[in-house]
Amino acid sequence: MDYLALKSIHVASVALSLGGFLARGLLMLAGSPLLAARWLRIAPHVVDTVLLASALWLAAAIRQYPFVHGWLTAKVLGLLVYIGFGTIALRRGRTRRIRASAFCIALAAAAYVVAVALTRSPLLSR
Repeated sequence: MDYLALKSIHVASVALSLGGFLARGLLMLAGSPLLAARWLRIAPHVVDTVLLASALWLAAAIRQYPFVHGWLTAKVLGLLVYIGFGTIALRRGRTRRIRASAFCIALAAAAYVVAVALTRSPLLSR
């Protein structure tokens, strides 16, 4: 697969993943029973699997790897923060206030990861 097609798959899966997280977070804040829908519990795993596979494939294609190249290391660490706080926001937070706070932190971490991807700099400078 050529680089541009692979990058397009990756960017599309990022958009779907973040859009899905945003939608589920808003449903959580609204207390919607739709959040328990089976497809809303399965679809994120499918999208995130495509996202991870395309990320690994892209890293190999451009020969840049986390813990070797700073910007990719920053993306991985930002991703771990996003996942951790996202889990608190959508599942593990005991109160709505904790979930809402975790949701905001997860969104900020996701924004950081996207910004690092665009600048290829962990300090967000070009």
